[in-house]
Amino acid sequence: MQTEQLRILTVSIKRLLRRGATRQLKNIIAKTHMADLSIVFKELSMDNRKRLFKLLEDPEQMGLLLSELEENTFLEYVKQINLSILVEIFNTLPSDDAAELLNMLDEELSDQILSKMQKEESDNVEQLMSYDEDTAGSLMVQDFVALEEETKAREVIEALQSKYLDVEMPFYIYVIDDYGKLVGVSSLRQLVVVPPEKPLKEFMATDIITATPFTDREDVAKLVSKYDYLAIPVVDDDNKMIGIVTVDDVIDILHEAATEDMLKMAGVGEEYVETQTVFRGTRIRLPWLFASFLGGLAAVFILNSFESALGEAVYLAAFIPVIMGMGGNIGTQSSTIVVRGIATGKIDIQDFAKIVGKELAVGTILGIVYGVFIGVVAKILYAAEPFSWSLAIAVGLGIISSMSIASLVGSMIPLIMERFNIDPAVATGPFVTTSVDIVSVYCYFMIATLLIGL
Repeated sequence: MQTEQLRILTVSIKRLLRRGATRQLKNIIAKTHMADLSIVFKELSMDNRKRLFKLLEDPEQMGLLLSELEENTFLEYVKQINLSILVEIFNTLPSDDAAELLNMLDEELSDQILSKMQKEESDNVEQLMSYDEDTAGSLMVQDFVALEEETKAREVIEALQSKYLDVEMPFYIYVIDDYGKLVGVSSLRQLVVVPPEKPLKEFMATDIITATPFTDREDVAKLVSKYDYLAIPVVDDDNKMIGIVTVDDVIDILHEAATEDMLKMAGVGEEYVETQTVFRGTRIRLPWLFASFLGGLAAVFILNSFESALGEAVYLAAFIPVIMGMGGNIGTQSSTIVVRGIATGKIDIQDFAKIVGKELAVGTILGIVYGVFIGVVAKILYAAEPFSWSLAIAVGLGIISSMSIASLVGSMIPLIMERFNIDPAVATGPFVTTSVDIVSVYCYFMIATLLIGL
């Protein structure tokens, strides 16, 4: 739903709550997706949240709303819900969503809910909660369609219409052998186009991409993105299926990963600003800004070492901002491209030389283009001076060296850190920009000193 529509929906619900228009509110709820209602829910006062929540008579609807809420809003409101209602809600939630929400709660309340849930459901949820948060096991769904390879297409369709009605996302028919091991997979499309009497083993695909419950969830997301699957089967050490990771969870993973990388690259941690306290926000940003501070001091010392040159030719200082700025910008661009490529699996660190060489070539070409432009500007500005040609060449070479080195550093650092299993996102932003600024200033003054003869 678009921003303007959400605003109108929020205003309408607030007005109807003030009027106590229960029937109209129920009509709106019935037509509104829970993802949109969760945004409205966040904007309401606690009293209005309670009144709106009571209008959700179906526990399944309540569960969908809770699973769509932001963590802070969920934790704030869940305290207002009676324990017996919470248990009823969690019994209706898919096991992966239930595990995710229970992990947010304090241990005491989480244990109380689990102890009162239906045994089979609570066992499934507890198993998911036993896996680390960043693994495939923590978000897999344990409801899936798995049938033996001798099952005929007609019998598969009958099973889907009776035995597997409660399966949340029956994207694929997984095929198992007599020992319960995964041997193949069939899409629903394949199922409906084959003759009714044809057994699964004759039309199933056998080249199956799988994950284990301990596979990093971002790696699973990359598999889904790479092969355009709607789900990835999760198998144990004996190749027996224990769950699937579905595309809806993958979308959330990719969104979270992209957000984390952006925040890390900016040097502000992994959390949204609205979820950080002032103290935590200050503590996270302090070391990154301190790195920039040290870089700035280094630049000051470099400039100080060329104090005599600046005294003789103050005009050199006029071009420092553009040289540092161009270098910093292209360094950030290169590092962003490489970090994004690593995150999506498009870049392999085995291609180190190829990637770095390509970015260096791009940086050098762009440096030559802008070096010529800015060199011409320097020549025009100081045309009357005898040193104008030397200054123009010095500025142009300063731009070329700055942008070339920035592209080199910006592409190399993330790849090196990835090779040493360090998150490459933390190497960008302030770190790359600061290091490029120092090198750019030094190269510029060295070139200027040699050419102008200061």
